[in-house]
Amino acid sequence: MLEKSLKVNTFSGQKLYVGLDVHVNSWTVSVYSEEFELKTFTQRADIDQLLNWLHHYYPQADIEVAYEAGFSGFVIQRALAAAGINCQVVHPVDVPASDKERKRKTDRIDSRRLAKGLKNRVLNGIHIPSISQQADRELLRARARLVTDTTMVKNRIKAFLKFNGFVLPEQWRKARWSRAMLDWLTELPISSHSSKATLQTWISELQFLVQQQQNLLQQIRQLADSSTYVQQVSLLTSIPAIGRLTAMTFLTEIGDMHRFKNLDRLCSFCGLSPNSYSSGDHDRITGISRRGNATIKHMIIECAWMAIRKDPVLLLYYKSLLPRMNTNKAIIKVTRKLLARIRAVLYKQQAYVTRLIV
Repeated sequence: MLEKSLKVNTFSGQKLYVGLDVHVNSWTVSVYSEEFELKTFTQRADIDQLLNWLHHYYPQADIEVAYEAGFSGFVIQRALAAAGINCQVVHPVDVPASDKERKRKTDRIDSRRLAKGLKNRVLNGIHIPSISQQADRELLRARARLVTDTTMVKNRIKAFLKFNGFVLPEQWRKARWSRAMLDWLTELPISSHSSKATLQTWISELQFLVQQQQNLLQQIRQLADSSTYVQQVSLLTSIPAIGRLTAMTFLTEIGDMHRFKNLDRLCSFCGLSPNSYSSGDHDRITGISRRGNATIKHMIIECAWMAIRKDPVLLLYYKSLLPRMNTNKAIIKVTRKLLARIRAVLYKQQAYVTRLIV
């Protein structure tokens, strides 16, 4: 009779909390009920195996899963969501941990922390982009990585020239690396065959990277002209200092602007919120946060420097700040103003009109 009753019972209406510590080849899984830990084990990195195990031992249970953001992206979250399981992707530093857990870090401890965080309702998942937004964002990020790689190769070539006693002509020190400059590099009188082969390798790598940048830039232009982005790009480029590439980077990183209820939340996402230290009678601001989207933070600060040259209103605001703070702090406040304009333009769906000082 006991075996028969067990077969018909299910976990319908019961909450279970699952923490996943994700690695390339294995996952450590911790399962908690409302009362206590049920099981912690390690399995191979396979979503079907996890789903089969959960459905076999806890049929019809209301399951919540959490894992830390990392190399695996959102593939696991999307697969679990498709199976009807609520899954959060959590910023690693936002998972509560005791001092002991930080100093004695293991996969089992990490998975238990996630499961307990779910059970105690102290985890806040990050935003999950759509598949199309993620793909578009990767296109923009790929171009940015190529720009970084191109700069690195140029620096290698400059270091090679200095090390071997060659002086770069004045007309090419600050200008773009033209075809004429590459021809000059190729024709340098280098006696050593090995040195010439080294330089030619870096020149070929530079040419390849530049060509790849142009290819991706063409793809980005086509994407900006598509029905998904053309209207929003047009609105953003009405703001001084915001170009089409900047607009596309912002749109693909942010996604839906309406998920930010106010300007402070948008600034926090962009890494423009201040850090503070308050204890007893001591209360001080320690600069802007290191958290937030680094891509947008660096880009929007650069745009703010250009905006004060193009927009009289922002220039006057910047100048009004200088008597009581240094330039770096002043430009951060200008950046927040610029973000407010971007938010307003996208919310109201109206182009920005530059005001004239009279």
